[in-house]
Amino acid sequence: MDSSAFEIEDHLDEVTGLVRAASDLSLQWYRVLDRIDDKGITGFDPVTEADRAVEAELRRGLSDRFPDHAILGEEFGSSGSGPFRWTIDPIDGTRAFITGQPMWGTLLGFQDHGRPAAGWMHIPVLNETFVGHRHCELTTAEGTRRLSVSATEKLSDAVVLCTHPSMFAPGPEAAGFDRVAAAVKMVRYAGDCLNYGLLAMGLVDSVIENGLASYDIVPLIPIVEAAGGVVTDLDGNPPLDGGFVVASATPALHRQTLAALTSG
Repeated sequence: MDSSAFEIEDHLDEVTGLVRAASDLSLQWYRVLDRIDDKGITGFDPVTEADRAVEAELRRGLSDRFPDHAILGEEFGSSGSGPFRWTIDPIDGTRAFITGQPMWGTLLGFQDHGRPAAGWMHIPVLNETFVGHRHCELTTAEGTRRLSVSATEKLSDAVVLCTHPSMFAPGPEAAGFDRVAAAVKMVRYAGDCLNYGLLAMGLVDSVIENGLASYDIVPLIPIVEAAGGVVTDLDGNPPLDGGFVVASATPALHRQTLAALTSG
């Protein structure tokens, strides 16, 4: 393969099939887990057979198809090098997975010379697949449709999602989130990766989270951006290393959200 001539748009359908097949392996452990390991150092960080199996299958499929590409995965680390890299989160929302909730999924991102160029999210229980590249598409049992974020521009009109308020450390972080929560129309918790899909669908207006790793967000950036949204850190930069992430439907809403988070 001539890596210098690689075009991800030539492989979107192929990779989508790979993501769906690997992700659906997790269903054999859903609500019937026999073992949950803890890989946390300072807190509970669960990992399961399903996490490892999904990532192993994705790595195998990607390595067979794109042997010159690098891979970064949550469970098995980094392999390879070069200008093209795949980022895997085999089960984003493992806590939801182990408690039998449906809002968890598999994430796969593709970076071209460091730029997030394509992203996939498959939600097995809901049988929903989000793909972001030049545009954002959602495939369900009813078919495939293009997605677009909402047109919300005012913080007071916004619906905000966050997986859990404990993501924000006591002090300036928590105070900043509290200012946003007091200013918006509604805040809802839980959701993990699916929150960003709901943003791309135009059902909510912002997602605010902290403590993310690169594999938590790099696959989701192209999904949100291809639907017309904005994703940055608190300084307005691409959050390629994770950390504090703010995703918004419109630039105007994004500016107001960042201002509220940092104005203390």
